[in-house]
Amino acid sequence: MGNNYSDITDEIRELTRKCVEHNRIDPELYGKYDVKRGLRDINGKGVLAGLTEISEVRSSVVKDGVSVPCEGELFYRGINVRNIIDGFVKDKRFGFEEIVYLLLYGELPSREQLDDFSRLLGEYRTLPTNFVRDVIMKAPSDDMMNTLAKSILTLHSYDSNANDISLDNVMRQCLQLIAVFPILSVYGFQAYNFYIGRQSFFIHLPDPEKSTAENILYLLRPDCKYTELEARVLDIALVLHAEHGGGNNSTFTTHVVTSSGTDTYSAIAAALCSLKGPKHGGANIKVMKMFDDLKANVRDWNDDEAIEAYLTKLLHKEAFDKAGLIYGMGHAVYSISDPRAKVFRRFVKSLSQEKGLTDEFNLYSKVEELAPKVIAKEKKIYKGVSANVDFYSGFAYSMLGLPMELYTPIFAVARIAGWSAHRMEELINAGKIIRPAYKSVSEEREYTPLSER
Repeated sequence: MGNNYSDITDEIRELTRKCVEHNRIDPELYGKYDVKRGLRDINGKGVLAGLTEISEVRSSVVKDGVSVPCEGELFYRGINVRNIIDGFVKDKRFGFEEIVYLLLYGELPSREQLDDFSRLLGEYRTLPTNFVRDVIMKAPSDDMMNTLAKSILTLHSYDSNANDISLDNVMRQCLQLIAVFPILSVYGFQAYNFYIGRQSFFIHLPDPEKSTAENILYLLRPDCKYTELEARVLDIALVLHAEHGGGNNSTFTTHVVTSSGTDTYSAIAAALCSLKGPKHGGANIKVMKMFDDLKANVRDWNDDEAIEAYLTKLLHKEAFDKAGLIYGMGHAVYSISDPRAKVFRRFVKSLSQEKGLTDEFNLYSKVEELAPKVIAKEKKIYKGVSANVDFYSGFAYSMLGLPMELYTPIFAVARIAGWSAHRMEELINAGKIIRPAYKSVSEEREYTPLSER
């Protein structure tokens, strides 16, 4: 076998076949035992597993004792995200640092508090001596989420109080991780781009006076330059991705792992590994690739019939990756609308105008309009379907010149705010270790001695 870790031999294939043979579960059993697969019911409503004060994802309201779908809304600490964004955009401020403060501490900061908090993050925006050389530049991966997870776990070795889960220490760790996530992400990409992409290698030091969004563009670009609108759009993306209730996969992972009493670095690395999945944080990459395929197959972007035909082929598993999905459409909770997509859309439109890409934005708008009709016609659905935030985020990142390898890490740069808030919430309300039940449906058998097998 040697040391080639990627080899799949005939022996491995046979072992896999045996594993599959003895792990198939009759789908009807899930209904028989009322198992909520994915911890959701047939309508997509999640099983209630905890309480939180950090954020609310609202997709329905109760009228006359009946739950009915409504326009989606997202609240951070009880405040509508739309109103928060309108507030700091009106003041021509960047908002992500304000959102981090709100999520962690439960209230909007005063000007003095926000300045002090931003200064603290700026001071923490540095890595241990030689960390870039010894960790980031060693064994670079072509997957930036794995690179990021490796860096987070390695930071454990540089922390003399790594395993201390007292609240003060965890707060310190969370703030430091929030501050360095942009650096780890961009530096990880630069190492990959040099060793694997065979491009020039450069490292810029972060500017403690700049916002998180500004620093990402500043660190990434060779000339460190960016427009105000570019930084504004990225800041809005970070705000909208910062938190999304306790039930999303990576945040629930944070709760589960934190409940075991483990350290902060392990809990955040686990959340990262969850976010990496294409069903969670990697969805916008699928959207981008799907649109590339659409453009290759539909010449006239104003031809509704041609676009509808392509979308129908997607659902029939006849186009793109043949998965039967229109990526960027639909959400586990929202039905009528995803408020993040509605808010982000206007900023993406402005950026497309600055970049001279209004035709491409119009194509996205056209698909957003037609896809729900095609899905409703072709599939049996239990709730409405609308564009989610991933539908536009990939397009926005491409206009910002962000490499696709960084799309999901940028999501993590934002969501570390929510993960940190939920880790603190789990520790503050320390209860039992989270342990749901699985029912065994295997038959009891007698042990067979080795000589008789």
